[in-house]
Amino acid sequence: MTIFTIYSQNQREKRVMHCVALGSRFRIPLWNPVRKKAFTVAKLFYSSSSYHCAPSSVKLLSLLSDVRPLTTMENFWTSGSVDKNKRMVESLQRYGIIKSKKVSEVMEKIDRGLFVQSDTPAYVDSPMQIGYNATISAPHMHATCLELLKEHLQPGMRALDVGSGTGYLTACFAIMVGSQGCAVGVEHIPELASFSIENIKKSSASSLFEGSLWVHVTDGRLGWAELAPYDAIHVGAAAPEIPNALIEQLKPGGRMVIPVGTILQDLKVIDKKLDGSLSIRTETSVRYVPLTSKDAQLRG
Repeated sequence: MTIFTIYSQNQREKRVMHCVALGSRFRIPLWNPVRKKAFTVAKLFYSSSSYHCAPSSVKLLSLLSDVRPLTTMENFWTSGSVDKNKRMVESLQRYGIIKSKKVSEVMEKIDRGLFVQSDTPAYVDSPMQIGYNATISAPHMHATCLELLKEHLQPGMRALDVGSGTGYLTACFAIMVGSQGCAVGVEHIPELASFSIENIKKSSASSLFEGSLWVHVTDGRLGWAELAPYDAIHVGAAAPEIPNALIEQLKPGGRMVIPVGTILQDLKVIDKKLDGSLSIRTETSVRYVPLTSKDAQLRG
């Protein structure tokens, strides 16, 4: 597992585009404001001192001005759980993914290792299987979504986490909005909802559970109207189109972050203006599991 830095050919920007190897998939989020899409290059991996990739990947990489390995990711995770989590956060800060103190603090406080299966390398920057044809997103995606939502996760605000899975982002939201706010996770797989509650009770968000932090078993496409409207809505699975129920539950002045698409997916940022109109922009290209019914998910 190797992290690279790719330098932009646009010298005026003088920005660095960071990318992280995700096993057999090499995802390149371009962290500069002039990019239109992120790339996903298949079958690129690191082996001994050589890089092996498909011909199409070679062609793409030849267009980039400089590619060189910075460090091997396993080097970051060699000690105890708390230290490993801290090193993961520091890595994301160093590569410009975490930009704010608020996001770094909450990701340090909520230990990712508590929210994955026991045999999973929790601190590697890659999505991980959590069973039931579901995944927990890679740390860089969690950081990206927290950065996009942070102004809508102020103390006293309300947040909804759709497809809450193992509960990681729900716990982060709860810490950010505090005891006077409200964080709701909705998950349609009962076993995952139960697992997330166990995880939350072991985490730094435990004191908030069933006070300002709740997890419900329901179809995420319907949201959770009982505690709407929400200042922040995060959706952790890709919808073919934006669910109307979630738009209705978004508070005027609030923001939703949701992956949209089927084969080709984009992370959409939706801002609801005070008059109820919507502003929608694309943040980056992504690859998520589909937002679908429980039965369809279990069938795979």
